[in-house]
Amino acid sequence: MSADDVARDSESVQAMLSTARSVVRTCLQIRREEDVLIITDPETSEVGQALYEEASRVTDRILLVMMPPTQKPGKEPPLPVSDIMRRHRVILIATKNSLSHTRARQQASKEGARIVSMPGINDELFENGGMTADYNALQREISGMGSVFRRKRRVRVTTPSGTDIEFRTGGRWVLEDNGICNRPGQVSNLPAGKVFVLPNEGTMNGTIVIDGSWEGSLLDDPLTFKVEEGLVVESSGGDLAAEIGSIFELAKASLRGARRELVWTVAEFGIGMNPKALNIVGNKLEDQVVRGSAYFGFGDNTHLGGSARVGFHLRGVMRDPSVTLEDSSLINEGKVAIR
Repeated sequence: MSADDVARDSESVQAMLSTARSVVRTCLQIRREEDVLIITDPETSEVGQALYEEASRVTDRILLVMMPPTQKPGKEPPLPVSDIMRRHRVILIATKNSLSHTRARQQASKEGARIVSMPGINDELFENGGMTADYNALQREISGMGSVFRRKRRVRVTTPSGTDIEFRTGGRWVLEDNGICNRPGQVSNLPAGKVFVLPNEGTMNGTIVIDGSWEGSLLDDPLTFKVEEGLVVESSGGDLAAEIGSIFELAKASLRGARRELVWTVAEFGIGMNPKALNIVGNKLEDQVVRGSAYFGFGDNTHLGGSARVGFHLRGVMRDPSVTLEDSSLINEGKVAIR
């Protein structure tokens, strides 16, 4: 190995430890007396090791568990891992697929664990981008935005690629996705840094063009959705649009009555605020927090208080949006305009 390679490896290790220090001390605020569990898998083991090293500087009540890789998000971890999760107050999950929607995670939360999850994380994403944000500063910025959203409900979103959609908000804007996870039972995904809201059901009309990424996969061709009264009535965009349509139709077949049509609900709208997430890279969590981007979620909206209980939720991210909230500009051509 050359001297340059050694230097690069050393820089990489230090960058990973720096991010791990932020997760341990800023995001989770781990204390000496707390039991800490780190869950990883073979594809994310180096991230897990960095988290372990930094957490061990705070507490010696720490356990690192490597579990077999799951084949899909939401698959339950092995029973021994589930049992261990219930016995820890702080849990860091760095795995390829998400455990956030598993019964094991839900039970651990009920027992009071606070949990940070980083599904799909890899060394490069851990060292750079949104993970390296100053989460204390991000919390202050996002929490200070409440007055911007107060008593304003009409939203319009446009993009150079053809999005032109309007709707009314159906609840309060969620301002808690800031990376700070310091309360019992709290769950946070990292990287964090987005503001999002429930579109009021039946109020959305226009066209959505997703030209950045879909569920963490970069798009070669845009996806276009025509929306009437809050429901997608037409979609296009090549093979991927057909694949998405099949997913929605399969979900519809498993439902009964009026709920069948709700699978095409436009369920969520959000804007990215993380100042270190600068590019859509093809990672689901990173893409949704890219500063100045915007995304729409489709399908189930019950997590935001809606009535479309359809069992799945898919998101797509768009580039260079302009977003207005009545007379206020939130984003102007991909630049955050909130003051």
